[in-house]
Amino acid sequence: MKAVQFSEYGEPDVLRVAEVPEPHAGAGQLRVAVRAVGVNPWEWKVRSGAMQGFLPLTLPIIPGSEVAGVVDEIGDGITGVSVGDEVFGFVVGAAYAEYAVLAQDHFAHKPAALPWPEAAALPVAAETAVRALDALDLAEGQTLLVNGAAGGVGLAAVQFAMQRGATVIGTASEPNHDFLRSIGVTPVTYGEGLVRRVLDISPTGVDRALDVAGRGGLPDLIELAHGTDNVLTVADPEAQKYGVRFAANRAKNPFPALDQVARLIEQDSFTLPVAETFPLERAADAHRISQAGHIRGKLVLLPA
Repeated sequence: MKAVQFSEYGEPDVLRVAEVPEPHAGAGQLRVAVRAVGVNPWEWKVRSGAMQGFLPLTLPIIPGSEVAGVVDEIGDGITGVSVGDEVFGFVVGAAYAEYAVLAQDHFAHKPAALPWPEAAALPVAAETAVRALDALDLAEGQTLLVNGAAGGVGLAAVQFAMQRGATVIGTASEPNHDFLRSIGVTPVTYGEGLVRRVLDISPTGVDRALDVAGRGGLPDLIELAHGTDNVLTVADPEAQKYGVRFAANRAKNPFPALDQVARLIEQDSFTLPVAETFPLERAADAHRISQAGHIRGKLVLLPA
């Protein structure tokens, strides 16, 4: 099959399309013909070599963790799915490819009306957001500040938070403010002066703060949320320096988050826009854009 891989760490151009053996479904697994692949900031951080000390790898590596596709192989022990079903979820192994393998409880059925790119954008954003809000113990009536509200995880978090009855303030660049307002979020510009801008909106600060941007905003979030216990980051590797919890590990069973987001989409109560799509051959361009930041929603690769 055709896949994108890198054989050395470096800039986006180390990503190359190669012919590699197809994976096949083993026990407790299914295989999909991939229709779309989500691109996430973690992938360019790994590709750049920034995570070598934290996550040593044996190269070459095919990046990626989330796909949407059509089931074409089913291994022993898999239940609730048939060949030909359309699903989205987390891969076993690699995602930037024409075929991918998923395990039981790591996929959900794609809502029929949901386009492939939008489906592939969901798994990481939905699972991360649900896990982070659970860890923050966000409750109805509280105010949540999301740092990086216009990206994939940020947009998922603000919508799940509002489903829980929270009021949400979100940092974003000004071109994304109108969109955030349209889904019920009060936007603020990130950067210097954030504390003052948030206090102008919420004079007593906020009950909880979630950092999904990882761009040095933790001191402000700690001040606004009245201490480190009310702050969580999924993106800032300096969390320990500030005494803030860092939530990096995916849930052992991500199905509840995947199923929840699928049901919200079917009820027209959730949206996660796709900023741009790329063929596999342009994976390097997708990484450049992801690395530059300020994206509304997700970037997606289309193998076909």
